[in-house]
Amino acid sequence: MGIRGHGTGVRLDTGFTVLELLITLALVAALLVGAVPSLQQFTWRQQIRAAVGNLHNDLLLARSEAVIQNVAVVACPLSAAAGCAGTSDWSSGWIVFTDLNRDRQRQSDETILRRGQVFENLTISSNGGRTSIRFMPNGSAPGSNTTIALCGPGGPPQARKLVISNVGRIRRDSYPDVDPARCAADVN
Repeated sequence: MGIRGHGTGVRLDTGFTVLELLITLALVAALLVGAVPSLQQFTWRQQIRAAVGNLHNDLLLARSEAVIQNVAVVACPLSAAAGCAGTSDWSSGWIVFTDLNRDRQRQSDETILRRGQVFENLTISSNGGRTSIRFMPNGSAPGSNTTIALCGPGGPPQARKLVISNVGRIRRDSYPDVDPARCAADVN
C-alpha cells in the first residue's frame, strides 16, 4: 500500500513486510512464554489469598456470633454428611454452626451459619490434632493456640497461616517455614 507524499511526488510505503510480521510474532511468543509461569504463580497466590480471606472471615463470623447470640459456635472441617469431619484437614470445606449443647458436633436443631467452599489445589490443615475451633460466648477459643496452614502448588514460600489464640484473636500471616510435608511441591 502506498501513499503519495504531500506534493512531493514521492511514494511512501506504509505496511509490514512478511519478515517484519514474523519477527513481531516471534517477540510476542517469547514474551508469552516468559509470562505464563508468572501468571500461574500469580493465580496460585490469589487462590491462597482468597482461601485465607474466606476462612478468616468465617472464623471472625463464628466469634462474633458466639458473642452476639450468647452461645458456643463451632467451626470445623466439613464431612460428607454436613457435619464435622473429625479430622484436621479443612481442604474439603468447613462449616460454622451454633453448638447449643456444646458437644462440638452439629445436630439438626443447630443452625449452620456459614459453609466454606472447597479450593482446588490447596491443602488446608490445622495443627495439633485440632479438629474444630469452638468460640465461647465471651469470644474466647479455649484449648491450645491453633495454626491453620494453607498451602498450594507454590510450596512453602507461598504458604499462609491463620493463628487462633486462646482469647479468640485471629490473625493471618505468611508461613514460609511450614513443614514441607504439609505443602504441595511446585506443579508445572
